[in-house]
Amino acid sequence: MSHDEFAFFNQQLAAMLRDGIPLEGALRKLCQEMRGGSLRDELQRLEADLAKGTPLADAMEVRQLPELYRHMTRVGVKSGDLPGALTLLADYYQRQNNLWTRLKGLMVYPLIVLFATFAVSGLFAVIWNHLVRPTYFGILPELMEGQGLPAATRAAMPLLQNLWVFPTFFGLLFLVAVAMMVMPSLREAMRWRLPAFREASVARVASSLHLLLKGGVPLPEAIALLARLESGKAAQDLGRWVQNLASGMSKFSEVAANNLVFPPLFVWLAANAGDDLAGGFKRAAEIYEARAAYRTELGLYAALPVAVLFLGAIILSEAYLLVSGFLVFVQLLGGLG
Repeated sequence: MSHDEFAFFNQQLAAMLRDGIPLEGALRKLCQEMRGGSLRDELQRLEADLAKGTPLADAMEVRQLPELYRHMTRVGVKSGDLPGALTLLADYYQRQNNLWTRLKGLMVYPLIVLFATFAVSGLFAVIWNHLVRPTYFGILPELMEGQGLPAATRAAMPLLQNLWVFPTFFGLLFLVAVAMMVMPSLREAMRWRLPAFREASVARVASSLHLLLKGGVPLPEAIALLARLESGKAAQDLGRWVQNLASGMSKFSEVAANNLVFPPLFVWLAANAGDDLAGGFKRAAEIYEARAAYRTELGLYAALPVAVLFLGAIILSEAYLLVSGFLVFVQLLGGLG
């Protein structure tokens, strides 16, 4: 599901509901204008259920839509302000889209560099093993033994005989990087370990809590919902918050003490808001979104020159190995003459 498309859909739907258009008719019209895909199919099924007279809360329960979205629409129906809930959701998904689009851009440079390094290394290996090595080492077998060669060249000889090590190594690194972006389990494992992604994850939790509390969801229920949506150490932290609330703790600084992944600054920002926890979570979301954006920009500006230098070093080192073979061959020919 595209968060950008989903945000635009909810903005349009909220506006149409405010204009007095029935929910079924608004869904039908918006689905006609959407491109094909799983999101459109789910919304069309939702519209069909509503047309049959199924209550929105029941119809949403069986749809393959984000749980946070389903929960907030039920809250909007219960409070009598579904357009307001949809507007909050649209803003939430738009901010998430902007933030995670930047983070995905941060991963582009390493992937490009790894693939380019793999391709260049493979090209050098093919040239050496299929053109240079059979010709020169076949004519002068003493090259393979390093007889009469300078010490630096003799040290490089094992690499000259195994240039496939380079494309194999960088090819594996490229596959690992792609797997981390594509496989949900690996992506989730790295989300709380990489600085920019960790800041973005904290911002998402804070933004979700603000969204739920702003919609009128009680704090224990909001945290319990996020505990189901998260995984790993983040889910453990949120689960412990729920237990602390159930035991009678009321101050958020006490409820959210001793966390595994949520930093003290996040807890302080929320607790410092006093009774306005929704405002505190909003402030925390804004700060951590800004921190994630800053780390992303810093990474992008630093990644390009570092990537160019890294790729240049690999190319020069492999070019040196190839040129060494030619120079040694010329040297030996001169000695024979």
